[in-house]
Amino acid sequence: MTSTIIPATQAEKERNQENERTIRREKINAFFRYTILIIVGLLMLYPLLWMFSASMKPNHEIFSSMSLIPDHISWEGFINGWKTGTEFTFGHYIINTFAYVLPKVILTVISSTIVGYAFARFEIPFKKFWFATLVATILLPQSVLLIPQYLMFREMGLLDSYLPLYLPMAFATQGFFVFMLVQFLRGVPTDMEEAAMIDGCNSFQVLWYVVVPVIRPAIVSVALFQFMWSVNDFLGPLIYVSSVEKYPIALALKMSIDVTEGAKWNEILAMASIAIIPSIIVFFMSQKYFVEGVTSSGIKG
Repeated sequence: MTSTIIPATQAEKERNQENERTIRREKINAFFRYTILIIVGLLMLYPLLWMFSASMKPNHEIFSSMSLIPDHISWEGFINGWKTGTEFTFGHYIINTFAYVLPKVILTVISSTIVGYAFARFEIPFKKFWFATLVATILLPQSVLLIPQYLMFREMGLLDSYLPLYLPMAFATQGFFVFMLVQFLRGVPTDMEEAAMIDGCNSFQVLWYVVVPVIRPAIVSVALFQFMWSVNDFLGPLIYVSSVEKYPIALALKMSIDVTEGAKWNEILAMASIAIIPSIIVFFMSQKYFVEGVTSSGIKG
């Protein structure tokens, strides 16, 4: 038998052709992948872009065209919408929103971090049972708690105030955030914590000086989630806040729609555009930590 020997140059030529075919397939796959992502992204962004565009249109032009480019740019919606139909400007309602959102975010971060650290690092009686109970609260609809919480805060004399909106956060009532921090902490080695305890640090010092810097991405994710959810919250303020002077953004926007002569949509959309700006700014400022925190807490544990 005679064996056929392929020259080295021919073998290299075949390898080069195969590499070229592989590169070509990868480029084609990347082209279709990015094309689909761009189309889906534009479809998701279109309502937001339309809202910004409609806020700069006269009221009669908003529903006459789906174009994102106004035929006549008008700032009337922003000017009149900022004045609102009450004795307060829209800026007053923005300040009201931050008056309860910031304490809510701070209390959520502090309580969730402490409870998550305790579940991840300490051996407490019936630890698995309490953690399973905490996780079970995530599946419990919030509507189930509305009436008992309302009755409780009414007996405490806290209605028509912001305390019912953020006071429960001091007791780590957001089980999702505790669970996320526990999952993150389970993937963090305990060597530095043990070294700090050998050096004489107590549990709170270890938490503040060692653990918190390590889990900062997860903490930023918790703060960002809570901030965005609280700013967009409508049901909570609707139940507990009754004075117009204490209304947050969500109730102020709803109040501007409740008119008998017809809603001025350019003013409503203009104020809605202003209302989402803080969330957009906060998200892009903490985007790096947010993505890292969510991915890490999801794959570790």
